[in-house]
Amino acid sequence: MTFVIYHNPECGTSRNTLALLRSVGVEARVVEYLKTPPSRAELAALVSRMGLAVRDVIRQKGTPYAALGLDDPALGDDALLDAMIAHPILINRPIVVGPAGVRLCRPSDIVFDLLPSGVTTALLKEEGVPFLVDERVPGDAPGFVGALQAAALPIDDLAEPGRTFFAYRTAAGDLVGFGGYEALGRNALLRSIVVLPAWRAQALGRNLVALLQRRAFDEGAREAWVLTGAAAPFFETIGFKPTARGEAPASILATRQATRLCPADARLLTRTIQF
Repeated sequence: MTFVIYHNPECGTSRNTLALLRSVGVEARVVEYLKTPPSRAELAALVSRMGLAVRDVIRQKGTPYAALGLDDPALGDDALLDAMIAHPILINRPIVVGPAGVRLCRPSDIVFDLLPSGVTTALLKEEGVPFLVDERVPGDAPGFVGALQAAALPIDDLAEPGRTFFAYRTAAGDLVGFGGYEALGRNALLRSIVVLPAWRAQALGRNLVALLQRRAFDEGAREAWVLTGAAAPFFETIGFKPTARGEAPASILATRQATRLCPADARLLTRTIQF
């Protein structure tokens, strides 16, 4: 298999992605894009092949994004591409090219989208947690329903339209949990998130939620929302902010989770989805 990775060795996500590829026998061609950036045409082609907007591939954190005024929504793709070529640190990382397509591998688990189904590895991320592989499951999958019931989470609306659910396994094949979302345009209500008891001491919730947000992002969501009680402190540690219900979009407030299934004292939290 021929792979190329646009890599920043100072980035943990990029290092994890490269290590994962090597662990499954893929010796990708490594392009350290800060030293040898792609041409403007090459970058535009990569963005197009990823199916993302140019703005979706700009890195904000630790870059001159704000100083250059790139947060101006009036700026078009040409201006954004010009800035990324002039300042390659603005190119988010890692971008991986493989026979199955091109992906911005944030989180690094996304690289499994480019690998053959069934590839396994015991490799852990640098932070000591497993890589996760997600697989879509129906709302009535017995293991999923049972896990939600055991965690005292709602199950009454799982079969209704507009819901997307996943099972999560380690890269070695062990089932660790489930999660889902309701896609509502630019908003996504994250829901039905449960880590199985045997895995709760391994700090997998952060990675599971990151991967779940990425799937919602790829459907067009840019704001993630959760309704929760006891789990509110966990969500705050990963960047969610408490929000008054009166400030939430009507689409979120109209969900069954908000109107009937979650307790009236459930807290509403939100965060912008960024990678």
